[in-house]
Amino acid sequence: MSAARRVHAVLFDLDGTLVDTAPDMIGSLNALRAQESLAPLLYPLARTQVSHGSTGMIKLAFPDADPERFEILRDRFLDLYAARLAQDSSLFDGCATVLDALEEHGIHWGIVTNKPEWLTGPLLVALQLDKRPGCVVSGDTLPQRKPHPEPLLHAARALNVAPEDCLYVGDAQRDILAARAASMPVLVASYGYLGPDDDIVSWAADGDLATPLDLLPWLGIAHQ
Repeated sequence: MSAARRVHAVLFDLDGTLVDTAPDMIGSLNALRAQESLAPLLYPLARTQVSHGSTGMIKLAFPDADPERFEILRDRFLDLYAARLAQDSSLFDGCATVLDALEEHGIHWGIVTNKPEWLTGPLLVALQLDKRPGCVVSGDTLPQRKPHPEPLLHAARALNVAPEDCLYVGDAQRDILAARAASMPVLVASYGYLGPDDDIVSWAADGDLATPLDLLPWLGIAHQ
């Protein structure tokens, strides 16, 4: 807990950590499968790939697609997803309370995601989150994406906080790798889109959160 009290900023992954985008991602994927006369994928299975973006989703839904067809399917999926971007997506239960508490205690927060800006921006607007983060680093903000540390370092600079005084929260191994390379403490959002093969113990994060609200005691903030 002593290390946690040095945290001056919290950076969140987006899909699977801050926002539950699975309903719209999976709905779009199954709409694409329906266009291809295929049965819908089971929700629990498809959920494990949401944090891996369009690439992970198409690999799951169309494992035999050759590279050319893969790109065509991915483009069609993204078109379907963009049309229903925030139809059923919402903050994970407890995240609204966490963000309010961070702001109340003067702790900066931001978003670092591999989701491209043309999807990230409209999603945040739809959820009325676009004005609140101190920074938003999307997957195409920089030449590098997670697991490269530069997006996290870029966010720390934007918030004027040393990397070691930031905390990153994410639900994929790439998040932990990026944070470690950036010398940031990191927590696994185990409520996110983890699959049965994800061994979070081996990721060697600083801890894991069973719910978003678990972040508050980690930061030394009392939950009302």
